[in-house]
Amino acid sequence: MRSFVGGSDAAPRFPFLALIVSGGHTDLVRLSGHGESQLIGATRDDAAGEAFDKVARILGLGYPGGPAVDRLAREGDPAAITWPSPRLSDELGRYDFSFSGLKTAVLYYTNRQRQMGNEIRTADIAASFQQTVASSLAETAVQAARDLRLPAIVPGRGRRGQQRLRRRLAELAGEAGLAVFMPPARLCTDNAAMVASLGYHDLLRGRFDGLDMTGYSRSRPR
Repeated sequence: MRSFVGGSDAAPRFPFLALIVSGGHTDLVRLSGHGESQLIGATRDDAAGEAFDKVARILGLGYPGGPAVDRLAREGDPAAITWPSPRLSDELGRYDFSFSGLKTAVLYYTNRQRQMGNEIRTADIAASFQQTVASSLAETAVQAARDLRLPAIVPGRGRRGQQRLRRRLAELAGEAGLAVFMPPARLCTDNAAMVASLGYHDLLRGRFDGLDMTGYSRSRPR
């Protein structure tokens, strides 16, 4: 793993905070060791990646939404439009997120601009949307790491559409004196590599199943 903040190319030492951002998950997890995790915060509705896909659809872009929004955002102004923050701050979920309202705000804004006959600057919408998501994720992760006294943050599932998130996270973590370890992007989209890595550490701990095991795409039914 490569460290953009902290000055070391070594792998992070436990414990640290993991930030998982994908089409189905937006989680903050405290990792004390391999197989030793505690969920700190999560999205209460849409995942960040799902919100990117939906906004890309609203703007008439391709799929998957992350890379499509990222390409368009390079031509826009990230400060052009102020969107509602996905970051929540109530006591029951201090480190939780909600991306449904942000996605709806983009939809209402574009519909209103069409009804008024105004030019829809899709690049500005994409750039400001991406900046809002990146800032909320980075700010919450840094706050959680500081509150829990964790010295490092490791973001995962980093596609091209998350480069702004990586830069924002490195910036805020550097100001807070935290290390950020960035896995190579090519490994963050390779499910086989991630599953194999987990399997390797499970095997070392003596955790394995036989060929008669049953797999579940979601949580195991009770």
